[in-house]
Amino acid sequence: LLEVSPHRVNRACPIGKRCGGCNFWHMDYEEELRLKGQRVRDAISRIGGVDPGEVTVLPGTMEGYRNKAQFPVGASDFGQPVAGFYMARSHEILPVQRCRIQDPRADEAKTAVMEWMELENISAYDEGSQRGLVRHIYVRTASVGTLVCIVANGGAPEVADTLLQLLQAAVPDLVGLVWNINRRPGNSVLGDRFETLWGQGCGLKFRLSPRSFFQVNRQQAQRLYDTALELAQLDANTTALDLYCGTGTITLCMARKAGKVYGVEIIDAAIADAWENAKRNGIDNVEFFCADAGQAAERFAREGIAPQVIMVDPPRKGLSPAVVDAMAQMAPERIVYVSCDPATLARDLARFSERGYDARTAVAVDMFPRTAHVETVVLLSKLNAKQHIEVELNLDELDL
Repeated sequence: LLEVSPHRVNRACPIGKRCGGCNFWHMDYEEELRLKGQRVRDAISRIGGVDPGEVTVLPGTMEGYRNKAQFPVGASDFGQPVAGFYMARSHEILPVQRCRIQDPRADEAKTAVMEWMELENISAYDEGSQRGLVRHIYVRTASVGTLVCIVANGGAPEVADTLLQLLQAAVPDLVGLVWNINRRPGNSVLGDRFETLWGQGCGLKFRLSPRSFFQVNRQQAQRLYDTALELAQLDANTTALDLYCGTGTITLCMARKAGKVYGVEIIDAAIADAWENAKRNGIDNVEFFCADAGQAAERFAREGIAPQVIMVDPPRKGLSPAVVDAMAQMAPERIVYVSCDPATLARDLARFSERGYDARTAVAVDMFPRTAHVETVVLLSKLNAKQHIEVELNLDELDL
């Protein structure tokens, strides 16, 4: 360290340097926001070839904002079960007592599971031998309760009742305990088989299955969606399409303002939740389809469904060329692109530009404070060929 930056601070997280999950505990939050805005600007201008101007970054709360936790489980050198996070660029588990960006209830649930494993002599999964029972502790938290899912290499043991008792004592607002079986080797956390060991009604407005996607920072997700909806400019005469709709969160928000909204998602459990969420909220001007985004976009284009607005929130890899082509073929007036990766966003903006769509507005949302990730919302509008012309000048032919 040659010179200490004025933005440098002492890490509030004691394992922040070793864990690898967070990147910015060593700097103040103002500098973190500046760097994230610069990252979005640089990506869009250098890769996308578009000048986004000043990119506003909406700040968030730095601690306790994550409503989903996935703790890998293993054994220590002394054979005791441990749970925490994989260290950077490895599969070595770093035991964690308290993660500052997680909801505290997730840590309390994890501690209860560890206590149960030691008390009942429950084995931890070993990746090398593919033996042992418990692989991950998966926790989802909300204002109305906590859902705990145990990912295991086999069925639930008879002593699962003891686990429930320990969890209820550690997490008073527990609303469900789910057992998931995943015997496949590899990095996939969840398997296909779920068994609800215990659950109670909790009056949720949105039903979430363990496999369903839902934003892990609810407060910032609300700001993200509000920004996207504002840019979409929906009204009662608007037909809209929401690709990668997940459990229908933003689809249903769009349906409150639009005339008709279609939602597409490849995870069947998420689509089932989306239909249930529409029913729970009394929204009937939506339709959900379980399909690949590219296939769905091509289908809508073939069937003549012509949305004025397309909302897209793809995974980190962004959109495939086929999806971009299908979206452009439907010729929406506006495309609202929600992205979790500035680089793939910028690449796709360049592709849309080739198809006559101009990036007008970019707003960044700090969905994951203290980490390097940043979400961005961009409005693309279709250029009107009758109002725009291109003129190419050859300077050699001008009489300067």
